Amino acid sequence: MLNAKPVPVELRKRDDGWQLFRGGEPFFIKGAGGEGSLEALAAAGANSVRTWGGDVGTLLDDAHALGLTVTVGIWLGHERHGFDYDDEQQVSDQLEQARQMVLKYRDHPALLLWGVGNEMEGFDEGDNPAIWTAVNDVAAMIKELDPNHPTMTVTAFVHGKRIEFLHERSPAIDIHGVNAYGGAQVVPRLLEEGGASKPFVLTEFGPVGPWEMPTTDWGAPYEQTSAEKAGFYRESYEKGILAAPGRALGAYAFLWGHKMEATDTWFGMFLADGSRTAAIETMTEIWSGETPANRAPGVSRPELDGPVELDPGDVIDVSTIVDDADGDDVRVRWELVPESGEYLTGGDFRPSIPPVEGAVIKSADGNATVRMPEEPGPYRLFVYAHDDAGNAGTANLPLRVKGTARTRFPFPVYEEGLEGMAWVPSGWMGGIDDLTLDGEYAENPKEGSASVRIRYEGRFGWAGIAWQNPPNNWGDMDGGYNLDGATALELWARGEYGGEKVSFGVGLLESDRAFPDSGITKIDNIELTSEWTLYTVPLKRMDLSSIKTGFVVTLSGRSSPVTIYLDGIRFVR
Repeated sequence: MLNAKPVPVELRKRDDGWQLFRGGEPFFIKGAGGEGSLEALAAAGANSVRTWGGDVGTLLDDAHALGLTVTVGIWLGHERHGFDYDDEQQVSDQLEQARQMVLKYRDHPALLLWGVGNEMEGFDEGDNPAIWTAVNDVAAMIKELDPNHPTMTVTAFVHGKRIEFLHERSPAIDIHGVNAYGGAQVVPRLLEEGGASKPFVLTEFGPVGPWEMPTTDWGAPYEQTSAEKAGFYRESYEKGILAAPGRALGAYAFLWGHKMEATDTWFGMFLADGSRTAAIETMTEIWSGETPANRAPGVSRPELDGPVELDPGDVIDVSTIVDDADGDDVRVRWELVPESGEYLTGGDFRPSIPPVEGAVIKSADGNATVRMPEEPGPYRLFVYAHDDAGNAGTANLPLRVKGTARTRFPFPVYEEGLEGMAWVPSGWMGGIDDLTLDGEYAENPKEGSASVRIRYEGRFGWAGIAWQNPPNNWGDMDGGYNLDGATALELWARGEYGGEKVSFGVGLLESDRAFPDSGITKIDNIELTSEWTLYTVPLKRMDLSSIKTGFVVTLSGRSSPVTIYLDGIRFVR
């Protein structure tokens, strides 16, 4: 926005507690985080949207045009992604990137707060002093450059040393942002008991998280129905925000949009097709005080006669109860989907998992007949209820096909885009600030319609990416696959110009880790050409019984950027 003038935002402490003022007027945050429609957010009565990091593009302009404010997130590196807070150069570069972001956006009238990092302290005790020093350095820099907007940092709940370290080691932080799900209602009490003196914002709240729900005997968490989630949004807001006047500055509901995390329906307030769930009704009532003219259907968790652990090929009859308060005609759809098995991704990107073709034999109203797959393993049966007004209700039930899952070769690491990968390219190493990955690169793939494009812009040095299961598994989690019988890893690769130096490998986690790779090998000193070439990593006589790191690629930097392309990565017999 040219010739922009900031709208000053001030945090004031009065006799009745803390309060935000924007343009001299009291301002209470009624917002959401996500990339869903800003028009729909404004129409629902919200006044703010939150980002987590990266260039915001036109978001500030678009929000301003709709009367919305923006908490602009400044991403700070996560140790689980390979960021090293003891590396002075990485920390210095991160501070400079934050500085450039502040200079770019500080005068925009839609800017409300600076969000300095999101869960950068990790998920354990959150007590690495170097992280909190870096947080404070960024916040102090912001205060020098921008006196018009308060600083906030966001933590993963409030356990461990978070309250103590935020207050004592990051004095330049004005506001404590808290991401809380099942525990959102007790955040005010825990902050008070922990001695917190700074105001707070619920920066993420929504349904009970998969890590907080009861599970099946095989470890799959039960998911709330969409109607249950809507009720939980209300409880969290009333007990976690409205019950803490003078300390709570507002909240951002999660997630304004759709994403795959644990399941395809767990956190999104919208479905993948854009349908609105009951959570949007609840937040519309909270934000605007008005009930939407048309409400989403409700649907109960699927029920079946008999056990939820089944033999391969079993045919089952399932049912659900559908309710629509408006009396609308409702369309019911069933899907059987392989279970993701990933419930603690930390918000990292995951592709949606396609349903099992032909599993639903017939369905009518709230009843369906489903044939279980021959392949053993966990599955999840989803039911969706749609009305003609664009609303939907959801519910699901975990199921399991008995038996030991068999490994079939070829076993893909990457074949056609990011969807459905057994391992995830989550293990970033080396110069990660200069590293990018596009797993859906459509220009000149070797196979199908997409390939992997990896670009390293660091001058010399090196960078690498490990494909991990579970995601971000550096040896502290069990997982992986039994690939006994495979004789090689094959892949196609090429360089942008030729001469790019890389290495390819399988396995990374040494025996000093709690959950190591059962075998490790690689081929070094590969010099790529500009044409697609088939490479083979031999695996004979290697223990492949538990491979957590399915593929590792490293790139050697040079004076100009290095770009490589990968395709058809698979284990073969």
